[in-house]
Amino acid sequence: MQKYLSNLHRWLGLATAIFLFMAGLTGAIIAWDHELDSWLNPALYESHGSGEPLPAIELARRLEASEPRLQVRYLPLQVEPGHTLSMFVQPRIDKTTNKPYELGYDQVAVDPRTGAVQGRREYAAVSLARLNIIPFLYRLHYTLHLPNVGGFGTGKWLMGMVAIVWFVDGFIALWISFPSWKVWRKSFAFRVKQGSHKLTFDLHRSSGVWTWALLTVLAFTAISMNLGREVVRPVVNAISPLEPLPFDRKVDPNAGEPKLSRADIAALAAKRGRELGITLPVGALSYMPARRLYFTGFFEGSNSHGDWGLGNPRLYFDADTGELVRKLMPGQGSAGELFMQAQFPLHSGRILGTTGRVIITILGLVIAMLSATGVLLWARKKRARASRVAAKSRVSASPLPQPGE
Repeated sequence: MQKYLSNLHRWLGLATAIFLFMAGLTGAIIAWDHELDSWLNPALYESHGSGEPLPAIELARRLEASEPRLQVRYLPLQVEPGHTLSMFVQPRIDKTTNKPYELGYDQVAVDPRTGAVQGRREYAAVSLARLNIIPFLYRLHYTLHLPNVGGFGTGKWLMGMVAIVWFVDGFIALWISFPSWKVWRKSFAFRVKQGSHKLTFDLHRSSGVWTWALLTVLAFTAISMNLGREVVRPVVNAISPLEPLPFDRKVDPNAGEPKLSRADIAALAAKRGRELGITLPVGALSYMPARRLYFTGFFEGSNSHGDWGLGNPRLYFDADTGELVRKLMPGQGSAGELFMQAQFPLHSGRILGTTGRVIITILGLVIAMLSATGVLLWARKKRARASRVAAKSRVSASPLPQPGE
């Protein structure tokens, strides 16, 4: 049994090594995506003008008026002092061709006092340029930048399947790390002074044992990040009921402009938020034409991800009627809802704030190291096996000694 599981672990590890190596390294970096991106691209984030900033909704209106081909998709409603207002945009439909306009960018940063554009970029473009490197790594982390084929997310599914294999293989690795109770201490030790091969083996085995619980959580939440709707939610819903996601509703995406404006929704969200006991301000709103929904998030400053706990409150409104379609309140709901709320905060480490993000960076480096040492151990074993076969071949090919020799 032990030999069979060892072989299974070896081949599952080899099959996923390159993917986990990349995911580990990129995960260690993007734990600090906002900080690194703003450091690399100050023109996209910093504004040095003087005077009071204009309301965010007015800045979005001015941008759309100056460029009729685009529509603001995601709009932060607060401007941090000394920062630009960064909006995500999408092309409108060209009525002559019935196809979206070609913009060449989907993120625009404007001076909050004048509305002047300070920078544009295509977020997550396949580019290692300074402007794109952090978003590029972010998308690489979970899709490898593989294209969608007929609406099928090949990259997300591939990395989701890798995460499933990784999750299962983690239990196999733990089992074979403790072949008997008599030698359990060895699985926690690092033989630093006994040669590179033993140290490499211990780095692979013992590092995995020490961090096993955290890596298992990371592996499972990786499945949730990529295949939440397809795999995790159906399983969780069978155990504890989940409310339907607002993204599942289907409406006519070409039904024209929504009846409610951004200002209407911002006011409505603030009112409903107070009724629900939300003390945070409305931090951003987003319009989703294909579902005729407005999404509103409640947070302060740039804390759109939620830097502590289970994230930020979110409310979803019908774009025509203002009906509250869905509310996501951290810490509220069924056991299944709480479980799903914890997935991104756990995966990103933000559930523990800055400390959690430091842990995620360390775990990302550990994952990359485990993948690399696993391949090294396999390569050494393969070379040793080849050497033994070659030695046997030389012995069998040697002529037999003749009588009298």
